[in-house]
Amino acid sequence: MRIDIMTLFPDAVEAMMGQSIIGRARDRGHVTIMTHQIRDYTTNKQMQVDDYPYGGGRGAVMQADPLYRCWKHIVDEAAEPVHTVFLSPCGRTFTQQVAKELYGQYERLILVCGHYEGVDQRFIDECVDEELSLGDFVLTGGEIPAMAVADCLCRMAPGVLPEESCYTEESHWDGLLEYPQYSRPEVWHDRAVPEVLLSGHHGNVADWRKKESYKRTMLRRPDLFARFDESKLTTKHDRKVLEQAREELIAEAEDTEK
Repeated sequence: MRIDIMTLFPDAVEAMMGQSIIGRARDRGHVTIMTHQIRDYTTNKQMQVDDYPYGGGRGAVMQADPLYRCWKHIVDEAAEPVHTVFLSPCGRTFTQQVAKELYGQYERLILVCGHYEGVDQRFIDECVDEELSLGDFVLTGGEIPAMAVADCLCRMAPGVLPEESCYTEESHWDGLLEYPQYSRPEVWHDRAVPEVLLSGHHGNVADWRKKESYKRTMLRRPDLFARFDESKLTTKHDRKVLEQAREELIAEAEDTEK
């Protein structure tokens, strides 16, 4: 997978995307992440990329032409189709399911980072395929959302993580939240690791993790669990684990009320 990020602050993006797991994956060639300074594509000595908005109002708007020139340079050099995404609070909400969709459909993405009061709509109309938002809030620029999207997509690429289960067993992959995790020591501040995790019984551990995933989702994100398709539980054992999760939640709630 290759991701090109159009930004006014490439150093900030590189500082983050060049570190840790994603940084090592880039170094080893598992993914390609390129940053492009939008100012390099201006035609004025001041390298100005913004101007006052038509119709009045405070702030400035990023001009269409520098954005277009940068975008065109990337597209013209690409050997494969490119899907262009503008990070915007007006876009559809980015989720793990959206990430799976993008990763499955596109080998190459352009992520456009806006700034100031926004981006000239004409660039969006002509060059952008879709807009994505991290949620119902506003940031000062598109760099943080772009890095979040790039990180989420790249960790699914072969070789980035040790094995597929590293991301398929995490929160949101199958519509559920991930189960709790524990490490050494066995007792910390009088809090003990659940005995089942020390048992060495892989089947019981798997059941406990699935049950805790159900419980955590039902308790913390009932909206997510409402969309969970229980018909996917095809065995009697799987349905039993879900029922145990419901029973334990009820019992825990009753204990809290006492």
